[in-house]
Amino acid sequence: MQGVIKAYDPATGDGLIMTDTDLADYELAPGALDGSIFRMVRQGQRVIFDLDDVGRATHLRLGSEVDMGTPGIH
Repeated sequence: MQGVIKAYDPATGDGLIMTDTDLADYELAPGALDGSIFRMVRQGQRVIFDLDDVGRATHLRLGSEVDMGTPGIH
């Protein structure tokens, strides 16, 4: 899935990602940044992510605008 960071608290690791397609919000899973290139994320940052077994965002990674299918980018 792809989306943007809607909110992130670096002290607790809590955060929300809003998907590009349907604007749904997904909470970050505990340890969502573990093993990724991110130490922290910022509001408005575009990410690609997976969902864990309970529907929380995990396995955050970067993608190019082309990878994300951003309209107008080829």
